[in-house]
Amino acid sequence: MTDRNKAARILISSGGVALIAAALLHLSAYLKDMRAVSASHLSAPMQSEVRSLFLLVGWDWLVVAIMMLISAFTVAALRKLIVLFCGFSLLVTLAVILGTMGWFWGCGVILSSALMILCGGLLFQNSAGAKAG
Repeated sequence: MTDRNKAARILISSGGVALIAAALLHLSAYLKDMRAVSASHLSAPMQSEVRSLFLLVGWDWLVVAIMMLISAFTVAALRKLIVLFCGFSLLVTLAVILGTMGWFWGCGVILSSALMILCGGLLFQNSAGAKAG
């Protein structure tokens, strides 16, 4: 394994750990945040939608992190593409969050995770026998 690939895996691992931590922190606030939603003036259907979306965001971050980590540590022709796609998807998520909720500390975590993942993905070199990656 080349030094570039080692550096890529370190960056991707750091980004993945940051993303998993963000997801777990997000999900750990579920009960507190749902009490606030219940006390709000949202209609019952809208409260259910907010509850679902809250869980889905945490779940999606976990899935993206795990998928990206598996791709980064397996020798596959598509690992670079998968890792870059995951990093880019986090930037899209960040843009939506910024557009709807504005800047808060969670945005910084998602941004740093996305940048580490993208930089790591760009560092990947072709492995022996791999046509792409």
